[in-house]
Amino acid sequence: MGFLESVVVVYLRQLYYPEGFGFPLKEAIGGGFFLEYLREIATIVMLLTVSVLAGRMTYERFSYFLYCFGVWDIFYYVGLKVLLNWPSSLLTWDILFLIPVVWLAPVLAPIVCATTMIIFSGFILYYHNKGYPVRINLLGWSLMSLGALVILITFIWDYSKIIIQGKFLKSFFSLATDLHFQSIVTSHIPSTYNWTLFILGEFLIFYSLVIFIRRMKSIR
Repeated sequence: MGFLESVVVVYLRQLYYPEGFGFPLKEAIGGGFFLEYLREIATIVMLLTVSVLAGRMTYERFSYFLYCFGVWDIFYYVGLKVLLNWPSSLLTWDILFLIPVVWLAPVLAPIVCATTMIIFSGFILYYHNKGYPVRINLLGWSLMSLGALVILITFIWDYSKIIIQGKFLKSFFSLATDLHFQSIVTSHIPSTYNWTLFILGEFLIFYSLVIFIRRMKSIR
């Protein structure tokens, strides 16, 4: 699935970036932006479907979703490296997602997130398969959710800032066809990424994992 996603991106880059992908972004042509929305929604539906089929309990399904998402994301970049020899480094900027706004970050950030998902899901499935009554308490859920939110903020920071400062909130659902917004987007080049905030988010997620492991060991 990750390789399939990378092949689609190869086609997109041949259409929009024949000289090679880079920032600023080019203007979406002929509703291509909306089609990308649909493709990303379809990707999430596929991941959810596999998770529901693979697991029987809620925690199993949640874990399989995290695991599949992580593996998919890593092999997406493996596919791009094999097919295009891209990215040139782990600090190369990339578009990660488009919903609800464009997510931007150096490639290293989503790879770290994907690895975190695989590790987290691995521990949950390990204890589940050992017969432990798997539960994540309220503190664990809160820390994990807060960490994910903090990381999400680092991804959507650039475009959220453009939307808020440019007063585009009122026309949020028509941004794909807003010529003024597109003119700003097509001149924006990301320069700095908030690694400090990203590390904080990762710390919160891993601390929630530590709490979960300690709880499982105490139940033993």
